[in-house]
Amino acid sequence: MQKKWTKHRYLYLYFSRTFLILCLFLHVELHAISLFAQHKLTIKGEGMTFNQLFQSIKKQTGLTVFYGNQLLDDNEKITVNYRNASLEEVLEPLLKQKGIGYEIRRDKVIVLRPARKKNVTEQISDRQSAVTGRVVDELGEALPGVSVAVKGSPGTGTVTDQQGNYSLKASSTAILVFTYTGYGKQEISLDNRSVLEVTLLPEEAALDEVVVVGYGTVRKGDLTGSVSSVKSDDITALPSINAMQSLTGRSAGVQVIQGSGAPGSGINVRIRGGNSLLGSNEPLYVVDGFAISGSPTILDPADIESMEVLKDASATAIYGSRGANGVVIITTKSGKQDVNQVSFNSYVGFQNVIKKLDMLNARQFAELANERASNDGVSPYFSADEVAGFGEGTDWQDAIFRTAPIQNHSLNVAGGNERTRYSVSGSYFGQDGIVINSGYKRGSIRSNLEQQVSEKFKVNLSTILSRTINNALTNDNQSRGSGVVSAALVAPPTIPVYDENGNYSNVVPYSFSSNAAENPVALAYERLNRTTGSGVLSNLALSYTFIEGLTLRVSAGIDYANSKRDYYSSRLIRSTPAGNATTEYSTRTNFLNENILNYNKSFGEHQLDLTGGITYQSEVTQGNIQSASGFTTDVLKNNNLQAATVIGTPEASVNEWKLLSGLLRANYTLQDRYLFTASIRADGSSRFGTTNQWGYFPSAAFAWRVNQEDFLKDVNSISNLKFRASWGQSGNTAIDPYGSLNVLSGFNIILGDNLYTGFAPQDIRPNPDLKWETTTQTNIGFDLGVWNERLRLTADYYIKNTRDLLASVPQPTSTGYLSQYQNIGSIRNQGLEIELGADIFRGNFRWDASFNMAANRNKVLELANHADVFGQSLSIPLSVSPNLVREGHPVGVFFGFLEDGLNSEGRIQYRDLDGNGVINNLDRTIIGNPNPDFIFGFNNNFSYKNFTLNVFLQGVQGLDIFNFNLSNHANAFNFGENQTVASLDRWTADNQNSTAANPMVSVGSSFRESDRFIENGSFIRLKNIRLGYDLPVSNLNLFKSLQVYVSGQNLWTITDYSWYDPEVSTRTGQSATTLGIDQSSYPVAKTYTVGLQANF
Repeated sequence: MQKKWTKHRYLYLYFSRTFLILCLFLHVELHAISLFAQHKLTIKGEGMTFNQLFQSIKKQTGLTVFYGNQLLDDNEKITVNYRNASLEEVLEPLLKQKGIGYEIRRDKVIVLRPARKKNVTEQISDRQSAVTGRVVDELGEALPGVSVAVKGSPGTGTVTDQQGNYSLKASSTAILVFTYTGYGKQEISLDNRSVLEVTLLPEEAALDEVVVVGYGTVRKGDLTGSVSSVKSDDITALPSINAMQSLTGRSAGVQVIQGSGAPGSGINVRIRGGNSLLGSNEPLYVVDGFAISGSPTILDPADIESMEVLKDASATAIYGSRGANGVVIITTKSGKQDVNQVSFNSYVGFQNVIKKLDMLNARQFAELANERASNDGVSPYFSADEVAGFGEGTDWQDAIFRTAPIQNHSLNVAGGNERTRYSVSGSYFGQDGIVINSGYKRGSIRSNLEQQVSEKFKVNLSTILSRTINNALTNDNQSRGSGVVSAALVAPPTIPVYDENGNYSNVVPYSFSSNAAENPVALAYERLNRTTGSGVLSNLALSYTFIEGLTLRVSAGIDYANSKRDYYSSRLIRSTPAGNATTEYSTRTNFLNENILNYNKSFGEHQLDLTGGITYQSEVTQGNIQSASGFTTDVLKNNNLQAATVIGTPEASVNEWKLLSGLLRANYTLQDRYLFTASIRADGSSRFGTTNQWGYFPSAAFAWRVNQEDFLKDVNSISNLKFRASWGQSGNTAIDPYGSLNVLSGFNIILGDNLYTGFAPQDIRPNPDLKWETTTQTNIGFDLGVWNERLRLTADYYIKNTRDLLASVPQPTSTGYLSQYQNIGSIRNQGLEIELGADIFRGNFRWDASFNMAANRNKVLELANHADVFGQSLSIPLSVSPNLVREGHPVGVFFGFLEDGLNSEGRIQYRDLDGNGVINNLDRTIIGNPNPDFIFGFNNNFSYKNFTLNVFLQGVQGLDIFNFNLSNHANAFNFGENQTVASLDRWTADNQNSTAANPMVSVGSSFRESDRFIENGSFIRLKNIRLGYDLPVSNLNLFKSLQVYVSGQNLWTITDYSWYDPEVSTRTGQSATTLGIDQSSYPVAKTYTVGLQANF
């Protein structure tokens, strides 16, 4: 029955439509043109059929569409998106490609018919021909780099050269689209012209720029919180392994601390100071919507489109218990509609140590050794002939430092259409360290895919795969020659690197030599310390739009990493004469599910944006370690542990945590000038005690766009003036997953003649009342833009108070425990941030500049039992912690003795601060501060014709460094290590100068943690300089743009710091309270590169 009815219906529709069409052809279409113009359509649909389209046209215009079934399949699926469009704009692109014409008859119907064939003249007009022209700004100055594309023809575009000229091929009726950052977009029809001159006018593009914030995006002009952005060009301006290095000096209030210059080493990022003593002060990193664990080292910086730094609580509170230290949102590159492009970026270069230290040569070393013997009343170590014959001797720094290559190559293919967008890239990074046998390699593959399945349904899939190999050295935080750099500075210059048999020389040849010293070359080559890692970051998101403005986004992703560490210390190393091996495996699996519902609605003068969601995240880490020692050969290294004579006890560990969250945020805008934001997040964490597993983190913000008020609307010079105020709370988990529990650990015990294994509580006492560290932050600020954003100023003042500070509190011995985690204490950070940007010159010569500065003041308000807290203890010979946390002072200030010259015997005197006549620990005081007064960055971009120049200066002012290295290399030769040339300024029997910089050379000279180790760590650095040349490609069909460049990093530094580099803090990654220490750091390199950037 159904088939019969369908057949009859088909015949009925066919004959009826045919009959009506024949009738309509008899009428004159006098009003067709005016009707096409007067009817306006708003139609949006994906997967819509022609039949549904025609029904929508009828509903909005009253016009019925008639056609024959042989002419058009009315069930064919199409995608349309028109707003206030004419009938011609809707029908022309859909029907023209099918060879179908149309006309209006009797003001009531639209008749479809086969299009007439084009005559010869029309066919010629559709042929591709050369089009040239020039693009200028409102002043008539050339605009280089303007994108010129043929509308509807992806991959056919070009860019203007330095004179603003362009050339491309297009049909005589094509529409050209001109776009340029900071200027209004223009679409111009050629209308049979072969030359087209265009003038672009500035617009307030900076305010319309979309900024990514937590769980959404917002126009920059609508921000109510403190958010700064770093774009792709700045991220890739200088070679780097970790994209976070590009934040150095680029964002006000963000301090990047590089603890080591070793390839692959970690960095520490502080946003508006540190908030925690026990936990990490690192920000939360969110990559394409996924909140990852740790730093995003998996990413190639060239794959990043932008990084947004969320600083105030109104921006970070939406991340709840993980937002106290700030949030860095990273967005990777994605495809764009109708822009198909292949990009290739490549650079190669070389690195050198920034400077070498002035150490004693062989003759000076021998003379100093004999002076020590004389002062100590023993026979000379060297004869006069030996001293005279030593000469310069061995420069051990030359033995370990080298000119090291660096390279990076990346290829990206991106594009898309109305329904599909893609970006796929691959990259390779390789860096050899400036210290021999160190280096880092990374290969990665990334894809970003977006599919608009239907009008309502969209799918996103982002995936990053990486593989890394890190060849590390035993170096940082070593002492007396136990690390490579330390050993090179300790080793006697009287000894060659290799002996007469080609073996590594013994660097402890004398009775006064340091017994911990190793041959630095042997230590670098004969100790394997390689970590091989693999990582996967993948996130799948499904978005469904129920009605206009109401969208549900459901995502699930995984952040997986595994690593294998191979360690083998050869029998040629003095400290491991039998060989020592370790194999270590670790895995980390992080799962995240987010379910976010967003509603956006505009009605009159009101704009409302609501976001709500539920998220779940969990992480499991596992580790296994096997070790052994006592090998008969070094050949197999750690690949044959069973061949050792001593097998270590295997170790295994598992850690797991879970986080369940609910969130809600509301953004409301009134009259496009009054902006309100409020949010709250509830987090339930498995880390805390049963009574405090849930935390609640609210925020509120208000912004007033003053320039939209009537009294400023006519002031054309002010393009933006906005005042902002915000308040909110965010948290920090700060402790290990089982920090609140009574954790048991295995132990062995012998009863009688038998070995038994049991379990007993660890040293940390459980605390079921543990809860979050909560940071409450208030922020006020303003944004000012004048002359169409040609000059821009942003200023913020903030106060952050962190309470319920987690601390490790000592316990009475009667409890059976050593310590307990407790919520006792509070810290305050307050400061000022300023960002200034300007487009100084436009035209053939262009200069834009940006400057940022931030000053943060840190203060400890309360500690457990008002007791001082110390940082990590340093190595021999000091063996104490110089860092102190004390109420009323900044975190990590240096604490020690004040020197008071030398006594009559050439020994160091210390000030007796308590006046009791005895020098003891009660005479210690605050002697320095590792927290800077302010940090700044100054970036300049110049361009003239085909040349571009970037100059970036970065600086830190008003901080101190505790130079531990002086305890080894300016220590009166009491351990026999080589000394700095500056140590020759000393007390001697012939020059008994009580104000000499150094005491008498003697084994009896001793040193304590004092102000002699405190140095000014302020510096101003030429962080990057880059000169580029854009090759003319207008006549080359292969390239859209092609640039070659040369660059240099860390070429010039002004500082009073005496050691390798002032940008150092070797222990910050290990302890939040141990700041500003330089202990045998791997030096930062200066780098020279030459590169190529090509777009096809």
